Amino acid sequence: MPESTSAHLLQMTNAIREQILAHPFVRGIGEGNLPRPPFVYYIRQDYLYLVEYSRVLALGVARAHDLELMELFAELVHATLHVEMELHRGYCERLGISRENLEATPVSPTTHAYTRHLLAVAHGGTIAELMAALLPCQWGYWEIGQALAQSGLPSDPFYAEWITMYSGPEYGELAARLRATFDRVAARASNDELARIDRIFLTSARYEWGFWDASQRMESWPV
Repeated sequence: MPESTSAHLLQMTNAIREQILAHPFVRGIGEGNLPRPPFVYYIRQDYLYLVEYSRVLALGVARAHDLELMELFAELVHATLHVEMELHRGYCERLGISRENLEATPVSPTTHAYTRHLLAVAHGGTIAELMAALLPCQWGYWEIGQALAQSGLPSDPFYAEWITMYSGPEYGELAARLRATFDRVAARASNDELARIDRIFLTSARYEWGFWDASQRMESWPV
C-alpha cells in the first residue's frame, strides 16, 4: 500500500516535530512549571493567530470543490470562533485580562509572519495546499496533547486544562478527520502540486516551532 501524503509529510518533518516536543515551553506546560508570563504571552498571540486562522478556514469554504469539504471548513470556522477562542477569553478573564485588552494585543513578528504565510497560501494556492499549510498546527496540537498527557496532568489548572483539551477524544477525532480529508484531497494532486505541498507543509512546521520559541522568549519587535 503506497504511503499517504500526510505520512510522507510527517516523516519529512520528524526532526522539527521532535524539537517541538522537546522545547522548554512545551515541556514546561507538561511539567506544570512554565512561568506564567510566557503562557499569558502565548495565549494572547494564539488568540491573534486564531483570528487569522478563521479567515483562512473561511477561504477554505469558498475554495472547497465539494460539499463535504465546505461543511468541514464551515464547522471549523464555527468551532474556532465560538469554542477555541472562547477558551482563550476564559483563560484571560481568570487572569484579569479583559476581552478588550486581549483583542488590543500587539501582534508579534512570528505571529504576523506565520499568519501571512497561511493567508498567502489560502489566497493563491489550491485547496490541498491550503490544507497542507494548516495541518502542522491541527495535527501538531494533537501530538503535543498526547505526549504531555502520557506523563499525567500537572497540578497547575491552566496547563492541565490545556493538555486535556488537546489530548481528549473529541480533538483526537477531529485531528484524524482533518488528516484523512487532507489525504483524500491530496490524492488528486499533480506532481508539481505535491512538490509545492512539501514546501508549504515544511514552512508551516517551522513556524509552529517558531511560535513556541517566540512564546518562550516573549518576542517583541526590535524597534
